[in-house]
This record gives sequence, C-alpha cells and structure tokens, in this order.
Amino acid sequence: MPLSDFVGAHSPVGGLIHEVGHLSPLTQERLAETTYKLTEAAPLFIPRMPKTGRPFSVRMTNCGPLGWVSDERGYRYQATHPDTGAPWPPMPDIVLAAWQELADYAHPPEACLINFYDAKARMGLHQDRDEEDFEAPVVSLSLGDTCIFRIGASTRGGKTVSFRLASGDALVLGGQSRLAFHGVDRVIPKTSTLLPHGGRINLTMRRVTRP
Repeated sequence: MPLSDFVGAHSPVGGLIHEVGHLSPLTQERLAETTYKLTEAAPLFIPRMPKTGRPFSVRMTNCGPLGWVSDERGYRYQATHPDTGAPWPPMPDIVLAAWQELADYAHPPEACLINFYDAKARMGLHQDRDEEDFEAPVVSLSLGDTCIFRIGASTRGGKTVSFRLASGDALVLGGQSRLAFHGVDRVIPKTSTLLPHGGRINLTMRRVTRP
C-alpha cells in the first residue's frame, strides 16, 4: 500500500501520516455497510456550535464507550446519544483493527466519531483538543467521495498544506501534528461509487481519557 508521509518539508508540522488505500475495496464495502447499520442504533444528528447554536454542515454520530457532541453548552464527550439517550453502539472490528495497525499506542480508542459529508459539507480549520491524553494519536478512515483535506501548524494563521483523501485512505495525526489545525475544504462529487447516494463518510478514532 502506498504511503505518503507528510513529515518535514512537506508539512507545517511533523508526525502526519497519510496511508493511501489502507482499506481494501472489500473492506471498504463491509465498513460502509456496518456504518449504515450503526446509524440505526445511533441516528445521525446535526451538531451545533457552542453559544451561537449555528448548525454544522455535516451530520454525525458516534460509536464506542464515548461520543463527541457539540451544542450551545459546548464541546464534550458523553456516554449517551444526545437525542435518544441510549448508549453508543460498539466500535466495529474493522475500526479497532485499523487503530491497532496505525496508532502505535498501547491503549484502545474510546470514541469513534462518524461524520457524513454531502457535496456541500465542509469542516473549518480546528484542533482536536477535547481529550485528556494528547499522547494518543487521532486515526481516521475515509469512505466514499474524495475530499480536499487541509492541515496547518498548532497555532492558527500559519502555513497550511492540502491534499486529497480518497476512499480507503487512513490518516494519523500524531506527534507534533496531534494538535495541528485541520479541516475539510470540500468534497469532490462522483469520485467514488462506494456509497449509494454519494458523499463521504469519515470515521475518526480517539483516546479520550488518560490510561
């Protein structure tokens, strides 16, 4: 599997690993099917910005012991779905296997965020810093249409670079890149036939608490 390692001159920060085609086509199909089933137990919801209540352009849900949510009260992790009050469903074996293969970290993930992007969805530059343990990397898997991913340094306003994340790709934010600002500029429609209605699914695994 080709590996693009954005370390040194190719990235504002070190430690970012982009593994192209980490998931085989068959595994992508299995994970997409499993993800849709997860939404039956944990329905998609639209997160909202703290204080303003402005809706995100992505829909999302979670799986694992904890789930990330955002609303007028702020960003946080919690053990139950914000609408149904039910516990989040367990993480799929494919997701846990990817963590074991890519994270280089001794403890399992506690949350897997699942973002659904349609053709108009975006994700502004942000840091993943609602966790207690920054020693653990953030590991994400892409399914469906290709997106333009952008990453900068750990301070806002500096140099950024962008590259494409295609279906089956894995991304690891570790080391210096763990707190780098990053986001999704846009989704490129019709670049994949994996998802029946198009769009992109991103599954992001995180360790939340200190071991």
